Amino acid sequence: MILFGNSRTRRRHLGVVAVAAGLLGALLTAQPATATPDPGDGPAQEQKISDSTRAEVRKALKDGEIPGQDEIVHSANIRHVANVPKDALQGTNSDLAFQGKYAFAGNYDGFRIFDISNPRAPKTVAQVLCPGSQNDITVSGDLLFLSTDSSRSDSSCNSTTQPATEKSSWEGMKVFDISDKRNPKYVAAVETACGSHTHTLVPERKNVYIYVSSYSPSATYPDCQPPHDGISVIKVPRRAPQKAAVIDFPVLFPGEGPDGGGNPGTPGRVSKTTGCHDLTVLPSKDLAAGACMGDGILLSIKNPERPKVIDQVRDDVNFAFWHSATFNQKANKVVFTDELGGGGAATCNAEIGPDRGADGIYDIVGKGDKRKLVFRSYFKIPRHQADTENCVAHNGSLIPVKGKDLMVQAWYQGGISVWDFTDSKRPKEIAYFDRGTLTTDTLQIAGSWSAYYYNGYIYSNEIARGLDVLKIDDRRTDPARRIHLRELNVQTQPDYFD
Repeated sequence: MILFGNSRTRRRHLGVVAVAAGLLGALLTAQPATATPDPGDGPAQEQKISDSTRAEVRKALKDGEIPGQDEIVHSANIRHVANVPKDALQGTNSDLAFQGKYAFAGNYDGFRIFDISNPRAPKTVAQVLCPGSQNDITVSGDLLFLSTDSSRSDSSCNSTTQPATEKSSWEGMKVFDISDKRNPKYVAAVETACGSHTHTLVPERKNVYIYVSSYSPSATYPDCQPPHDGISVIKVPRRAPQKAAVIDFPVLFPGEGPDGGGNPGTPGRVSKTTGCHDLTVLPSKDLAAGACMGDGILLSIKNPERPKVIDQVRDDVNFAFWHSATFNQKANKVVFTDELGGGGAATCNAEIGPDRGADGIYDIVGKGDKRKLVFRSYFKIPRHQADTENCVAHNGSLIPVKGKDLMVQAWYQGGISVWDFTDSKRPKEIAYFDRGTLTTDTLQIAGSWSAYYYNGYIYSNEIARGLDVLKIDDRRTDPARRIHLRELNVQTQPDYFD
């Protein structure tokens, strides 16, 4: 592990302009193939586009139909208050977690800790080099957890890439002691089947339980055998994190044969279920929602060591890849995201339409273990993006306002959207922030990976451009400013009003 010292970074000043009235129509039909979701390990690959598409993008830029390259547009009720560019860690920026006055930002090369006591001027506290995609990140007390979902030579932070076909390769969870934020210490590693693409905490007083989501098994991978239709459950004793260990692997999609009981998939249209991409828990209600490739599930976590599926749904018409989930505070709704194109395609255009690469809003009806997920509607950002911009529904969080269901959400190069799903059948956007395309000649991976509301501000980990901080001023969201949390891992949803 290499800990980088503090270094000064020069902040860019990005101008603000009004959005043009026109919207760009379809430029190039994005392929809805089941690509590996989320950008893979190593440098993002450029995708070539046709000469005709390049010409149309340039014309749309010239005519003001889409924002100019790196140009910022936004609604009148949201402001961009800070940007901190990448520094020592030049890999893909990924997820965010929060604790007190600190923000923790994952990066495929490691993680970065910010002091956000002044959200308008975040300061770097530490940068830790520890490569391994995605480096999905969470914190609980003095512990920080990091997911590794790329095959490595060993569990150290000095590891190198190594084929998953080799038995000695390692993937899984890493645990750090962050009692000293300026000097995090690596204290434990736990190998998990098929690695850890994402993970979700169920924190208790003495122990932290971790639900590890991973997928894409192969008969050629010694430590990732099919059907792999479950999740790993890790127990971490707070006072002895070095004793962290896998205690169970509950099968969520039981079935006969090598393919298990998940969605068999439709080539080129719907992902086959071979595990889960992400789980969100609502501990105050003993509930979890799983976004599991070809399936969406609702689980009871009354016994956190043995989560139990109580309902399972599919959408083989419009959902290509169930990516993530968000409960509303009353636990009578779940928003699932569809990461059509794996986060690397331009799917926010007229050709793809409003119902694919979108959010699916489901009501939860019934009681106890008889509760069911009932589909109500889709939500997608109402602005078309250039076909040099990867854009699809991605990570977001609730904005805590009593009696309302409000959410802020990342859309990669589609920017950030604030929307209202209080009426499950009629969701609507109430604010947005967007940059123009990173490049005009090729499609390069960029944009907001995660956009989360924390103690009065919106924080976005922008894949290529660094940490953004936004402030929303709107009577509909203003009551949320009264809610202050000591800690926030978005996939471990708090009871904001308890």
